[in-house]
Amino acid sequence: MSTESCYHCGEPNDHRQLFSAIVLGESRQFCCPGCLAVAEAIVDNGLEDYYQFRTEPAAKGATTPESSLDKLALYDEPALQEEFVYDEGKHKQIEFTLEGITCAACGWLIEKQLSKVSGIKKIAVNVAQRRAVVTWEPDTLSLSQIMASLQRIGYPALPFQPDQHEATYKAEDKQFLKKLGLAGLMTMQVMMLAAALYFDLLDAMDAQTVSYFHWIALVLTTPVVFYSGSTFYLGALKALAARSVNMDVPVTIAVFATYFSGTWATISNGGDVFFESICMFIFLLLLSRFLEHRSRHRAAQISANMLQYIPVTANKLNADGTLVQSLAKALKINDTVVVKAGETVPVDGIIVDGSSEFDESMLTGEFNPSRKTVGDTIFGGTNNLSNSVTIHVTQTLKHALVNQIIRLQSVAMASKPKVAQLADRFSSLFVSLVLFIAALTFVYWYWQDDPRAFWITISVLVATCPCALGLATPTALTCAMATLNKKGILLKRADALEQLASITTIVMDKTGTLTEGRFAITESWFADNEQKDTIMHVMASLESRSEHPIAAAFSADDLAPVTNVTITAGKGIEGDIHGQCYKAGSARFTACDKLEIPIIANVYLVSNDKCLAAFRVTDQIKSDAEDVLSAFSNFKKVLLSGDIQQNVDDIAAQLHIDEAIGGNSPEDKLNVVHARQAANEHILMMGDGINDAPVLAAADVSVAVGNATDIARSAADVIFLNEKLTLMRHLLSMASRVKRVIRQNMAWAIGYNLMVLPFAVSGILTPWMAVIGMSLSSIIVVTNSTKLLK
Repeated sequence: MSTESCYHCGEPNDHRQLFSAIVLGESRQFCCPGCLAVAEAIVDNGLEDYYQFRTEPAAKGATTPESSLDKLALYDEPALQEEFVYDEGKHKQIEFTLEGITCAACGWLIEKQLSKVSGIKKIAVNVAQRRAVVTWEPDTLSLSQIMASLQRIGYPALPFQPDQHEATYKAEDKQFLKKLGLAGLMTMQVMMLAAALYFDLLDAMDAQTVSYFHWIALVLTTPVVFYSGSTFYLGALKALAARSVNMDVPVTIAVFATYFSGTWATISNGGDVFFESICMFIFLLLLSRFLEHRSRHRAAQISANMLQYIPVTANKLNADGTLVQSLAKALKINDTVVVKAGETVPVDGIIVDGSSEFDESMLTGEFNPSRKTVGDTIFGGTNNLSNSVTIHVTQTLKHALVNQIIRLQSVAMASKPKVAQLADRFSSLFVSLVLFIAALTFVYWYWQDDPRAFWITISVLVATCPCALGLATPTALTCAMATLNKKGILLKRADALEQLASITTIVMDKTGTLTEGRFAITESWFADNEQKDTIMHVMASLESRSEHPIAAAFSADDLAPVTNVTITAGKGIEGDIHGQCYKAGSARFTACDKLEIPIIANVYLVSNDKCLAAFRVTDQIKSDAEDVLSAFSNFKKVLLSGDIQQNVDDIAAQLHIDEAIGGNSPEDKLNVVHARQAANEHILMMGDGINDAPVLAAADVSVAVGNATDIARSAADVIFLNEKLTLMRHLLSMASRVKRVIRQNMAWAIGYNLMVLPFAVSGILTPWMAVIGMSLSSIIVVTNSTKLLK
């Protein structure tokens, strides 16, 4: 077979897009992804001899139509990707809306198959919201190839867009209702016929009438089997095509075995028919899937549809002073926008004119208006309550805070905790075990010459379908994260909830975390009192270039220019003023740690290795800190701060903190946490500053409080969208509740299957009983999870 033609089917190769694989020790060329997939399956299953001994080319593998491939190639255009692809340096990331997902096994199947594709670094599927987050290497793989791979395994994907995603949900909802309606209607008719046969309502019914009833039941059952039940068969085919099994496999076997045996009995006019059981089975299973579909959507709506708060248009202010209507997504950085009273802020920006009150409840969960004036940052999606303001755009709509929240939430929902991964693996193994037990059951009862052998086997397949097991974890996590969102708590990874349940030690930063971050100078010392005003002016000028909250304690109306500024996180700042170098910061940073002065200072100013001044700067404890920390008596509480030990001890005494360590650099904090982790302590770290970022990243679970810097938010696992520490109580309470609900769900799902299996194998459980039990099991799990929405 030449390289000009496909090694599998013999058709000409497309040199615009080459597909290759190693077959019989050599690189072979294929014409399309379909032939490539078939060839790889043959090789993976050890059947390469097929190519060695075949006498003619194989049939062309199923592939994506050429027009579809061309359409997908449009998504490789950089201009089109700008709206939904996030650049992460070496890698790119996108969120997809997926079609065809029916259960947790679908998510496992997608992850398993795409992880094999070269160039994909990470694939995480959120079954509850029917989305997937894919991280890939753009130099190795194109976006269109990723979408083609998803389409090839039976799950068409499009870049996530809220309106489109909602439309997809409504289309699926409509399909569910059509299939459910048909199944329900036909089930009622077939059940009436079955009742007549069971109770002989027509009194001594003759064989011809019985046969007539069977034919009518067959006609009514056929559309239920092939239309209403198609959801399960497609799921089973996708799994089998990927050389795997899922929950739909035993369901499909049970449905078709019962249907075709009943069809043969009707045609041959001999044997039993259970058309009513088939209809009831499909109807109840569809009903449980529909209720699950609705409840997942209700939970996901809270966090997934935040973009409904963003207006489509904005009032853009041109350079000539005229106002024009512009699309919000077309706004660029440095554009000027007027937000009138009563309007919603279109994008993130800084107020350059005017002041007003803003409702930020959609971000923070707090309904008290926030007063904003010139120089303050306002966020897209918040409401302007009183006066017109002019803002300077600082972020495009794609990178606005509300979009970042949605993206982080999607990534978190897609990341699976260990218990969810365990459930996925267990479900797959359990299905294989069920198929094996069903086969043994049939062999045993057939060997016993029991005429019920076939129907007992069907009962085993139906009763033990592990749908509830697959729903146990994802439904609980979806509901929990939706509730936390309403409180103003954002999770960046779902397994943080699992890890929170095992925390033993809470480590806290002081400044800005436990305190207000509004500093004041309580004591000061100057080397030369006559130079006091000059020193304060220098100190204010230097600190004006720092983002640390302490800098706010030093202010002046007329600041001197500062050059060659260098900021050392957690230590201090250095810069030149009027040609002279000054350093301000901690005792260690300024080399004043051995200096004896009459006050307990925590901020020093030096120049030319000479200490010019020293200050004690203190902060006010947050009003809710004491109540919140007093509720955490089960945890060891540790305060880590870069402040002097005296200030740290004062705070620790007021808040009844077990241990307080002051004078820490970022490295010191990191070493403390590592040492405690080595001693088998599970650490929760709370922080807000740049200097907290390393330890936030190292902790088992980390929380960035509402006023945290961007770097701290980036390093943390949990973000508080407002400054109230009471959110910590909600977070830990929810972690405990989630753990309890997941355990209840898992216990019920596994317990039900273990309990019902002996009854099914022994023949006590009939097919229709198995149908009701399996459906109720799934509904109980979903209902139990929705308690977390309250």
